[in-house]
Amino acid sequence: MTTSLKSNFMPPSLISNLQQVLALKSDATEKHASEPNKVSCNSSSSSCCSLLPSEDKQCPKPVVLVTNGEGIDSPGLTFLVQALLDSHLDVYVCAPKSDRSVAGHSVTVGETISVSSAQINGTTAFEVSGTPADCVSLALSGALFSNFSRPTLVVSGINRGSSSGINLFYSGAVAGAREALLCGVPSLCISMNWKKDVSCESDMKDAAAVCSPLIYATVKGIQDGVFPNSCLLNIEIPWCPSTNKGFKVTKQSQWRSSLSWKAVPTKKHPPPANFMSSQQSLGIQLAQLGREASIAGAARRLNSQHKNVEIESVGVARKMSSQKTIKFFRLEFLEEQQENADEDLDIRALEDGFVTITPICLSPTVQSEIQTSVSNWIAGAVLSKNQFSL
Repeated sequence: MTTSLKSNFMPPSLISNLQQVLALKSDATEKHASEPNKVSCNSSSSSCCSLLPSEDKQCPKPVVLVTNGEGIDSPGLTFLVQALLDSHLDVYVCAPKSDRSVAGHSVTVGETISVSSAQINGTTAFEVSGTPADCVSLALSGALFSNFSRPTLVVSGINRGSSSGINLFYSGAVAGAREALLCGVPSLCISMNWKKDVSCESDMKDAAAVCSPLIYATVKGIQDGVFPNSCLLNIEIPWCPSTNKGFKVTKQSQWRSSLSWKAVPTKKHPPPANFMSSQQSLGIQLAQLGREASIAGAARRLNSQHKNVEIESVGVARKMSSQKTIKFFRLEFLEEQQENADEDLDIRALEDGFVTITPICLSPTVQSEIQTSVSNWIAGAVLSKNQFSL
């Protein structure tokens, strides 16, 4: 598998450099697999021990917190965690218990959420009955993990389906990365442009391999203080990761999936649990009637000292509420092809086969400045081959 770098934001000479870097990474990975107890490190790199376990164990591993939008059982999360472990990173997982991929940046307030331990490739992992934003907020609060106070990086992914354009506002995965940014921790969101009836689970494994160089570069950039800290990077991988055309820094487009609401027949859809049955409604009315009768009885006892005692009769003062009409609908996202879009926009570059890197800022007023900053950082990362090699 080869990965190249689109030269729209940097010198063309860097493309061949990245090819050499990735080749070195592949060779080193094969060597490490054949000699699992032996780790080599290029002496010319002063920061290599920060990404690899040193023999004297004086250099702690960088801590990476992983979450996602689709839930802890997602294959994309499993492949990502394994790729990070293979990179000798200290990995922790805090992910939703179920699919919350379109939860947006919602958080759970005033309700209790449950947290259970989970098994993800031997890592310390928890599944949370909340949203991706809940997971990241909880993990960074210090209330859940006692092993670390602050991770080096938060990665949300690998998520199935594109979060390009306006879709990122619906994305629970992007919200997880955005919550980390709000808490002051650098973050990445990684998604694959899944194609129905075309993509398969093994593509997720290829996607993990494709995005690994960017994760290496991010960790190294954070440690060196050169990674742009005022944005998150939304990384989108094309539907066939192994044949991608390279990395490309892009801008957020206005593309979005079409929202399609469809009526669901009542007979095929059981009533939600929060709707009261007719028996429950009658029971509440009888209870109310009992309370009214008790009040009337108390009034009679207070008036019993008088010679003329009036007996009150209590009836149902309110009319039975009429039966409510309940309808059911289901929302679906329909994918649409983007036509005549600028080639530097995320969805166009993604559909053209590039791995897109889109900076997402909390403040739109600095978007242009951040775009340049990320492009310069990517260029510098490619020039330093040791950031990508094992």
